[in-house]
Amino acid sequence: MFRVTGKMVKPNLKTTFRKEVRALKPEDAKEKIFMELGSKHRAKRFQIRIFKVEEVPPEEIESPLIRKLTLKDETDV
Repeated sequence: MFRVTGKMVKPNLKTTFRKEVRALKPEDAKEKIFMELGSKHRAKRFQIRIFKVEEVPPEEIESPLIRKLTLKDETDV
């Protein structure tokens, strides 16, 4: 579980983002962010700048969907 912080700079849109993704390695988390933002916002890789990739313990996950997927085994018992 990783939290990725960065900025997307397009000609008509400049915005910062903080997104949580499920991945095994930080490199995989970065790749997933590039894929998601490119798909949703038609952003090219050079338009996405990633500042920080940090590992997040399961207790500190903010996204409800990711939290449910990650803690599923513990809550369904």
